[in-house]
Amino acid sequence: MAKKNPDWWRGAVIYQIYPRSFKDSNGDGVGDLRGIIQSMLYLQSLNVDALWISPFFKSPMADFGYDVSDYRQVDPLFGTLDDFDELLKVAHKAKLKIIIDQVLSHTSDQHAWFKESRSSRDNAKADWYVWADPQADGTPPNNWLSVFGGSAWQWDSRRCQYYMHNFLTSQPDLNFHSKAVQKAILGEIEFWLERGVDGFRFDACIFHFHDKLLRSNPAALVADTTSVSASNPYGMQQHLYDKSQPENIKFLQKLRKLLNKYKAASIGEIGDDDSPSRIAEYTEGGDKFHQAYSFDLLTETFSATHIRKIVETMESKFAVLEKPGWTCWSIGNHDVPRVATRWGKGQGGVQFSKLMMALQGSLRGSICLYQGDELGLTEAEIPFELLQDPYGITFWPEFKGRDGCRTPMPWQTGAAHAGFSSSQPWLPVPSEHALAAVDTQEKPRESILNFSRRFLAWRRKQAVLISGDIQFLAAPEPVLLFKRSNGTEQVLVAFNLSDQTHTIPLPKGWEKITAMDGHGLMGGAVDKKQIVLKPWGGYFGQI
Repeated sequence: MAKKNPDWWRGAVIYQIYPRSFKDSNGDGVGDLRGIIQSMLYLQSLNVDALWISPFFKSPMADFGYDVSDYRQVDPLFGTLDDFDELLKVAHKAKLKIIIDQVLSHTSDQHAWFKESRSSRDNAKADWYVWADPQADGTPPNNWLSVFGGSAWQWDSRRCQYYMHNFLTSQPDLNFHSKAVQKAILGEIEFWLERGVDGFRFDACIFHFHDKLLRSNPAALVADTTSVSASNPYGMQQHLYDKSQPENIKFLQKLRKLLNKYKAASIGEIGDDDSPSRIAEYTEGGDKFHQAYSFDLLTETFSATHIRKIVETMESKFAVLEKPGWTCWSIGNHDVPRVATRWGKGQGGVQFSKLMMALQGSLRGSICLYQGDELGLTEAEIPFELLQDPYGITFWPEFKGRDGCRTPMPWQTGAAHAGFSSSQPWLPVPSEHALAAVDTQEKPRESILNFSRRFLAWRRKQAVLISGDIQFLAAPEPVLLFKRSNGTEQVLVAFNLSDQTHTIPLPKGWEKITAMDGHGLMGGAVDKKQIVLKPWGGYFGQI
């Protein structure tokens, strides 16, 4: 029997499934676990290594599953625990790892823990959440803001106190300063480890602890528009006291010990004021997270300079550490507009989407690939009356929320609702998405889907791309030029991030370069000691 690789996560391709929108098996308009089971051959064909499944736990769905009311139960909307066990079995048979979301910083206000906690000031769970008295004038304890708008404090008439919520008012924050809370949370994680999951993606993991003194945050020197939109006042503060507290390190070490016991992997979501520093801190030493990702490549900014700066900054944070951690690169997920629209502005078409797949897969780190990006899906335009996302409803129209990237996967171009469901889906399927359905891309060799399969299969065989070092080389905008090296093996990578042809000189020492094949990316060639890159073209070469 082949020996299992404990470091399988390092350089892995992790495919994110947003279950509400992946595949509906029972015709209620909402995707479910059995829909994922039915699609396992498709998922296996993508040549990814793991499936990250967004929350499917018991929830009132105020934030579509990120408000958990029971960590150990599957919400009936998605199926049953038996369905999950079958999914795990089928995925493992297909040689796919299963990573599930864990939302630990907060629960739903419908969770039994919160119901008990809010019932009085002296019950057994009275300090399980963050409670505070009002100021003398009745206002909240400090100036902390919710990511989703307004104060981070909500008045509760039962206790005549405020409780803290970093997101919706129905998502009260747990008090991780309580050892009983930490023990309970680790118990919820172990429940899923016992069932055989391969790892976890930890949501909002920098929000576990808060400043015990409840000090107000100072104003931001420059408003943060990386993790929130420009219209959101949350970015106007330096979040010194409401998240990323030093106590989080010891908890993450406890968490890692538990994960090591089951040989499970972890990935943290870091949406901090200084994400690279926090990723380095939370992954270094081999005793906290295995890897983490930030929002730094999930912004509107798109240029070779920007991408190089983000990656080099991350690398510089790792370089000074004795035992550096690992990062995971994401250019699309369930929280931001589709990359084809956000970066491509809908102009690059098929070639742009292919280039983005190659770009993401060529950086040093693992990959989080969002469902539908392998089809080149664009951001959907959802009218206000059909919006579901409370975040978007609050900040409309400057910020339209996250529904545009959460619309259902299109499976069959001619079927009702593009084959996602037999009834009206929870969000509409745009007509342009139906035209890009899976069945339309299965046969054409040059489809985005088949390119994605081909590129990811090729990448698996390139050890230098999986674990090699990265060094950026001088190149004029909009060309991104870097080399990946692993001992004596070196690969030169060039990407043209524009719709115009660009020619750059070969870097010194690469005169005897040979083009690599098998990756499927077109639009790049070496001619007379120059790299010629067609619009949205790319080139891979080695000495």
